[in-house]
Formats: sequence, C-alpha cells, structure tokens
Amino acid sequence: MIDYLTKKVSVYSVTERKPGTVNFFVNKVGFQQNSAKLREALLILIYEVISMNEQLFKPIQEATYLTVPNAWRYRSILRYVYQQHERLRHYIVLEEIFQHLQQDAHFRELTEEQFQQDLDQLVAWKNLIPRQDTGRVSSIAEFKKRKFRYQLTPYTIEIERMVLSLEQLGEGFGGSLERTIFDRLLGNLKDLTQAWEANEAIFHKTNEEMYLLWQDLYENFHKLTDNAADYLAHLHSEKVEEQMMTEAFLVYKEALTEYLRNFMTSLQKTSFRIEGLLMEIPELFSRKLTQCVAEYELSIPRLDVRPPQEQLMERFQTEWESLRTWFLGDGGRESDLIYLQNATNETIRRLTRFAQRLGETHHNLRNRRLDYLHISKWFASLETLQEAHELSACVFGVFHTRHLWVDSPKQTESFEVEVWDEPPSELQIRPKVRSYKEKSRPNAVVDQSERRKAALEAYLKEKEIEQQLLENLIQDNRIVLRSLPELTTFIRKTLLTWISKCMASPDRQGKTETGRLFSLKRISDRPIQLNCEDGLLEMPDYVLVFEKKAEAAR
Repeated sequence: MIDYLTKKVSVYSVTERKPGTVNFFVNKVGFQQNSAKLREALLILIYEVISMNEQLFKPIQEATYLTVPNAWRYRSILRYVYQQHERLRHYIVLEEIFQHLQQDAHFRELTEEQFQQDLDQLVAWKNLIPRQDTGRVSSIAEFKKRKFRYQLTPYTIEIERMVLSLEQLGEGFGGSLERTIFDRLLGNLKDLTQAWEANEAIFHKTNEEMYLLWQDLYENFHKLTDNAADYLAHLHSEKVEEQMMTEAFLVYKEALTEYLRNFMTSLQKTSFRIEGLLMEIPELFSRKLTQCVAEYELSIPRLDVRPPQEQLMERFQTEWESLRTWFLGDGGRESDLIYLQNATNETIRRLTRFAQRLGETHHNLRNRRLDYLHISKWFASLETLQEAHELSACVFGVFHTRHLWVDSPKQTESFEVEVWDEPPSELQIRPKVRSYKEKSRPNAVVDQSERRKAALEAYLKEKEIEQQLLENLIQDNRIVLRSLPELTTFIRKTLLTWISKCMASPDRQGKTETGRLFSLKRISDRPIQLNCEDGLLEMPDYVLVFEKKAEAAR
C-alpha cells in the first residue's frame, strides 16, 4: 500500500499541505468509504511522503552564490558577515560591509550602487535577512531611504562553516587516531548506565542531564568514526605512499608507528569493556533513553515547526543502534571495530615493510660504496696489468664464460651437498658443420600391417560406440538439451559443434558427420544448464530437430 500511495503522490504532484488537496487525493485513490482511523492514518502517511519529496526535490537556493560568475563578490560579503556573526555581532549595517570591502584592491572600483545590488541579490537568494534600522533616523527623508541591518540566514551560516572546513582541509583527508577517545566513550556509557534504575526501569536524572550525557556520548562516537576513517584514508592516499618511498620517511617512521601502536593498545584495553557494557544494557534502557532525549528536545522553545516525538525517538533509536552495531556487529557481519583494528594493524605492517625496504636499500648502497673504495685501493696498489686481470677474475668472476646445462636427474635435494660432490654428467657435443651427418645403419623393414589393422579396428569400434550414444539421444527426431542426462566430454563437444554449424548458417541448419540434416530452434528465453562429466554448462534453451531418415534417404 505504501508503494501504491507513493506512486499516486508522484502522479498527482501534491505539493501543498492543504486539507482540501489531501482530501481530494484520498477520495481519488478510493479510500473515502473507510473508517475515520484509517482515513487519519492515510492522511499522516501522505503528509510524510509529501514532506520527504519536498525536501529531496527542492533545490538549495542558498548555495547559488558559490557558483555564479560574480561568486568572488558574494562570497567576500558573506564571509565578512559570517566572521562578525562568530563574534556575536549578528546585525551588520551596509556602510560597515562596504567600508571593509573597499580596503581590498579588488573592490576599489565597486560603486555603492553595485554593492547595493549585490546585497539585494543575496537577499533574493535567502542568504541575508534585511531588517530596517529605525534607531538612527533623524529625518523623514532618511526613513524613506530605509536603511537596513543585515543578518545571515541559518542555511548560509552552515554553508559558510562547511566552506571554511573545506578550506582548512585542503587536499588531504585529515583525521586522527586519539587513544583517549575510547576512555571518554567508556566514561560516557558508565555515566548513562549508572543513572539507570533497573528495578524501577527509570532514570534518576532529569531529562536535561540525560540529554547532555547522550550528546557527549554520540559526539565522541561520531568523532571516533570520522577521524579514524579520515586518518586511515590519509595513510593510504597516493601522495603519502609516494612520500613513503623516499628516505625522508625513515625520520617519521618511528613516531608514526608508535602513534598507531598507542592507539591499538588503548583500543584493545577499552573496547572489550565497552562491548561488555553494551551487551548488558537491556532493550528497555534504549527506549527510555530515547524517550527522555526526545522529550527534552521538544521542551526547548522554538518558533519553527517541530517534528513529532515519535519521529525524534526513531532518530535517536537509530543512532543508538548504529553505535551498538559499530561495536558488536549485526547478525553474522563482523563489527566495524574489528575492521578498524585490522586496518590499523595492516597499516602498521605496511609502514614497517616500507621502512625495512628503504633501510635495506640504503644499507646495501652504503656497504657497496665502501667495498668499491676498498677494491679500488687494491687495484691501485698493483704494479702490472696481469696482476690486475687476476684480481679482477677473483673479485668479479671470469668474463665471457660458457654455461652448459645438462638434463640429468639430481641425486639428492639436500642443501648440504656441494656441486663438486655430485657425479659428472655427460653431454654429447655435435660439430657445427653443415656437411656433418650422423652415421646410420640400415635396418630391416618390419611388417606393421597387423598393428595398423588392430589400431584401425579399435578406432572404428570407438566411433561406432560414440555414434550409437548420439543416436540414443535423438528422441522423436529431436534432441531437447534441457532434458539430457549427464553427458560425456565427446557428446558435449559434438553437440556444441552442431550448434555452431547452425549458428553460422543463415537458415539455422547443419549436417552431421553421417550426412543427416538438422535444424536449431530456441524454445524459451530462460537459460538452461547441461550436466556434463567435467562440469555444468549454462547455455540457451535450444532444441535440435533432425529430418526423418526416410526423407534424408530421398
């Protein structure tokens, strides 16, 4: 029914919360004769669907100033007003904004009329709220000019906060792995559970105190998940991996590894206690907690439209379940805590491997450089060229050597046996001369007729058996592939060869090795599986139709 109502809402485009429009919709879909309770439930459902569609499909007009051609002017204006808002100066006059912009060389040519047009445009985009300033009016003419103070809208405040965080983020991921975050989470959970009276199923703290405890718990949990994910993504980024390839990484390797190990130690010490607390908490605790938090949320005086208590409780319950799932897992799926632990361990191993490779490379290069210097002193101390050749043969080996490989089995696989302990192998070397030919002795001609005859009979007998197997598959001049039993490799290959012949023919016909005509037909669109001795073959649902033998003879 929900899917049906959703489709009807999208068809009729009910976008206004007017009783007449909704009643028309309810009557249109055919529920006008139902009970009053059902009618009320349908109206609530329609309101929720309409509200969801409105929020989803509505464009965010307040973000327009970020992408328009004159975005640099609009962003400069709103950034200054936002900075004053952070200093608790919520209402800024036009002259102050204009005077601030004139200090920048980019706004020297901006006239007051253009600036007023920019402000009007930001008001039209719902970024600024103009409020007429009547306190500084000294004449009727000034009152008619309608001097305004400007205030940021809530959407614009959040957009500017997001833009500032993006500017501070830069091209990296940021994040961190704070080892004290688990201790804070454990403390928040203890505070919540200590406020619970299990016997009376109530909290001995006020709704405000429970709300503050819940806010601290969920903020710490949110900080843990976001920062950990961002920091691990930062360590796996391409830029960081490139830096790990340089020798400068060795300087930071110890500090970075120690940082990750401290986080893992805190995680292992505290996570088990958090998991134990979460498993001991009854389901009634979460329901009462979400009820207290929702009641306090609704008790805060707000002039705008507030959601119903059930919706708030559902939102807080979802947040609580996400926290439990992160630590305990869900059904057969492992928890995100285990994933974080494995990812951190794998990162430590990667850092250690990178550092080990860099260290080995650096160590080898350094040792070889010293060796070459020592060897060069040896060569410099020699008096004759012959002595230099002998030293070179000892140090670098013999140049232009030939390596002979003999295909002979080894006597043993022991590592302790040396090469010279093995018996020698013989290799016959033929002279590289074109006129060389091996000597051959004339041999008598052996009669192989009986052997050939036996091989031919065996071959014909095998072909006869295979042909008989194929004939047994033809029932009523048809081979229905989906009805066949388990097939041998030969029959499977033969059937596929026949099918390929038909597919290559325009009229979908082919001929067997014995000259019998057949055609290929597809009887359904669903695939079938052929059970063969070497596996299952998935293919279309084909049927091979053969001509009758009498027709083929004609």
